[in-house]
Order: sequence, then C-alpha cells, then structure tokens
Amino acid sequence: MKKLICAAAFAVATLGQAFTAQAADITFAVGQTSDSTMTYRLGLESNWGASWWQTSVGRLTGYWDAGYTYWDGDETSSNHSLSFAPVFVYEFAGGSVKPYIEAGIGVAAFAHTKLESNNLGGSFQFEDRIGFGLRFAGGHEVGVRAIHYSNAGISQPNDGVESFALHYRMAL
Repeated sequence: MKKLICAAAFAVATLGQAFTAQAADITFAVGQTSDSTMTYRLGLESNWGASWWQTSVGRLTGYWDAGYTYWDGDETSSNHSLSFAPVFVYEFAGGSVKPYIEAGIGVAAFAHTKLESNNLGGSFQFEDRIGFGLRFAGGHEVGVRAIHYSNAGISQPNDGVESFALHYRMAL
C-alpha cells in the first residue's frame, strides 16, 4: 500500500507539473458501477490547443486526462486507480453553451485486482470512455460519462468493470 501511495504522489506531482505548463482544468466526478459501487474521481485535463474539421456545425478537438478514482466497495473490496488517456471531443457550435460528445482510450493502474464481484485479472487495465455534456462560457462543463476498464485478455480472468458518472469541469 505504501508503494502505491508513493507511486500515486509521484504521478500526481509529475503530471501536475506537465499540466501546469499548459492551461489545466480540474474535474470532479461521482458515479456508480453496475454492482452499485460508488466511484469518486478527481482529475486534471489539459486541452490540446488544436482543432480539426471546423465547420458551422462544430469542430473536433481533444484533451489529455489524468485521474485518481476511489472505488467505494464493501469492506473488503474498495479500490483505488490512476488513469491517463487522450480524449477526442466533437464540440458542436453554439453561443455561450456548446454541447459535445467525447471518446477516448487510455490506461489505468488499480491498487487491487478485485472489486466487489469483479476479478480484474491484473492491476494494468485499459480505459475506454464515451460521454456527452455541455460546455459553458468561462470554461465550465457538466456531463455524463461511461468508462469501461478491462485488461483486454492480457491476463485471466478479465471480468472488467464499468463506471457511469456525472462530472464537472472547472477552468483553473
């Protein structure tokens, strides 16, 4: 456990330095798994600063996302995870409120390989996400995300786990 805490502190410090070199935003999310495990996530997002296929309908852009998630399982199966992912966002044109959809694939490391009735098969997991929401003038954002974690068959068993969450993004 001490190794995980040290690794988490190092990762947060390193990623924090990288993100603060650019404009970084902080995100908060609360969600639930299909086994009714509550999830609480704190993250940093850094926009790529580029956009593609900009039209009158919208534009494609993206951000880097680094996060810490606490999985509030029962007494024997709560868990912690660190994740990092590039995320593509299609932001629809609008005035002070812009709807968006997002998708990304990244990596995650879990402290334990069990979570409620799920056996993840290993600490290393892939993180697949899809979401949608609204971006407001001033950099605030609210949305809904579905995130799936799986080791893609690298080790067995590979039960995987999903988190369905509401999130809020605050510009720093």
